[in-house]
Amino acid sequence: MPQSFNLPFVLSVAGAFLASIYVWPALRVMPRYEALRLLAAFNAFRFFGMNFMVAGFVSAELSPTFAAEVGWGDLIAASLALASIAALSWRWSIAVPVVWAFNVWGTLDLLNAYYVGVTKIQDPGLFGAGIYIPALYVPLLLVSHVLVFMILVRSGAEEKAA
Repeated sequence: MPQSFNLPFVLSVAGAFLASIYVWPALRVMPRYEALRLLAAFNAFRFFGMNFMVAGFVSAELSPTFAAEVGWGDLIAASLALASIAALSWRWSIAVPVVWAFNVWGTLDLLNAYYVGVTKIQDPGLFGAGIYIPALYVPLLLVSHVLVFMILVRSGAEEKAA
């Protein structure tokens, strides 16, 4: 594979295409809280990013600053996703703001980790066994965040129109 080939970008585009065909139509007809809870549940597994801080899982040469930034950012995103699930399940009055906080944090964390990884990590081999995270999981997470934004904005617009 050519070194300039960006597999995560290609998977993000493919994931967005598949989501628009298969996932969005199903989410669009679901009750708002149920659709948001389903997408938050997918993000509750963001603790996978903590693996970047595990010795032996990634190369010892991987920047500890990068590993900590990715690991802790993902743990915070996973915690916010779990808080969103709880708030949505129990119909708390602050459920939608909690989802907004989770989604904004999660999106910015992914974009930051991707940017830092691309600009500061010259050898993807340093990710070791963790290469599946940016190559497969991150594109799916980005698509899920876009879907959450679509539900939040769409539902907000519908409520104002009513």
